[in-house]
Amino acid sequence: MKRATFADLEARRIALQRNLDVGRDVQMRNRLGQFATPSGLAADIQRYAQRQLAADEAIRFMDPAFGTGSFYSALLSVFPQTCIHAAVGYEIDPHYGQPAARLWGNTGLDLRLMDFTRSEATKAEDRFNLVICNPPYVRHHHIVNVEKKRLRQETLKSCGVEINGLAGLYCYFLGLSHPWMAEGGLAGWLIPSEFMDVNYGVAVKRYLLNRVTLLHIHRFDPNDVQFGDALVSSAVVWFRNQAPKKDHQVRFSYGGTLERPKLERLIPAQTLRHDPKWTRYPAKERHEKNNGPVLGDFFKIKRGLVTGNNLYFILSSQEIARRGLPMEAFKPILPSPRYLAEDEVKGDRNGNPALERRLFLLDPPWAEEEIKKRFPNLWAYLEEGKKEGIADRYVCRHRKRWYIQENRPPAPFVCTYLGRSDKKNGRPFRFILNNSRATAANVYLMLYPLRPLHQALVARPELRRQMWKILNQICPKAMLGEGRVYGGGLHKLEPKELGNVPAEAVAKLMPEVDFPRHEVQATLFDKVAP
Repeated sequence: MKRATFADLEARRIALQRNLDVGRDVQMRNRLGQFATPSGLAADIQRYAQRQLAADEAIRFMDPAFGTGSFYSALLSVFPQTCIHAAVGYEIDPHYGQPAARLWGNTGLDLRLMDFTRSEATKAEDRFNLVICNPPYVRHHHIVNVEKKRLRQETLKSCGVEINGLAGLYCYFLGLSHPWMAEGGLAGWLIPSEFMDVNYGVAVKRYLLNRVTLLHIHRFDPNDVQFGDALVSSAVVWFRNQAPKKDHQVRFSYGGTLERPKLERLIPAQTLRHDPKWTRYPAKERHEKNNGPVLGDFFKIKRGLVTGNNLYFILSSQEIARRGLPMEAFKPILPSPRYLAEDEVKGDRNGNPALERRLFLLDPPWAEEEIKKRFPNLWAYLEEGKKEGIADRYVCRHRKRWYIQENRPPAPFVCTYLGRSDKKNGRPFRFILNNSRATAANVYLMLYPLRPLHQALVARPELRRQMWKILNQICPKAMLGEGRVYGGGLHKLEPKELGNVPAEAVAKLMPEVDFPRHEVQATLFDKVAP
């Protein structure tokens, strides 16, 4: 078949992809992790693969998550037709798979409309020397427990690595493909770059360093989102199915394209073994461990509480009054950061936030029998929540009483959990001075002073404001270096990551206080915890 015909088929594929996407609900595509690879990126990836293979090498190609075939189309346009000896694709969703099968029916493609994760690996002589895939980005909470257990067992059997239960489906796809690869075969995976930093990514990184030879990781600039409908930053991971050499180095590149990145650097594999955050590279040559004080030496940092359903559990004072609900069943809670014009929250005479947007968290301390007897309006509201299925949601049904919240006392300092870089000061995260008795939801990180700092703040109340100013003067790069970034430049900090941020200025604020380093210390949080 002529290349001009292949170009026609690609034009038809693009139109088909567009129509199929329109015919499927966006929320469903998000839940199923269906994000098609752009044509230009697919072609870049295949051209890169061509440069890694011998000019006369016979290509046995496989794509375990075929979709409509963007990688197969790019394969046909990049490689000589005489070099392509076999091409196999797997697609579980007939909405995409059946039209794709009709489109590519006369091109020699073996498209199998079935679940790749349940397919038995081919014989050794039929394995593939080129595996290119953009696996489904299905988050762990969309994988039912029985299926997750099966995937973990099968992946362990396939590649010898046990995947963390919090991992997305793409991690299982990568591990399950291992026995399908020919010895020395090349693989290119387009996956979210979050595996480079998060805890569940440890298993993936262990596989890449120990079971195969990791060649190259190219991370795209998160401000240049590769998939317009997916808020993830993407990376292309290249490796060969062969044991790594002792002195092996991995090429890291960032920004631009695979062929013309903005930055690139070779990093020893040994360096990567001892660094939990790979997104430092290629900007840095090595990770310089901080031996000075960090925020975790002064604060116990907790993520704000997860309500189970903010729209149901968080009500305005007007809504509470309209429904005739008892105020003693509620606690004040901070609004979302976008509703805080200032970085300081003052309290009124009752300790409630002195804000225009006054919100309260439903957290009644009584059993349902007592509520039914004493507070009929509140009882009716709880019954309404049951009818709407809120009581059966994951968070709620795992509580002792479905309507009782996590223990999160007010914290004097809170930090925003997510944010984009501010053009004026470059600060994606804000530290809020909380002078109220309001708790906070999980859009914030809550900083509870450890005992030495708590005692100093009690003895010298003026330190509270000084501490707040110092927190907001922390170098943005220091915080970004500990956190992670998603598509569109969205930055995120987990509690442990915030705890690792250097805090020399905090120690200098109180030179007379001896702060124990990296020890478990009592906090206000521990005192009131049940």
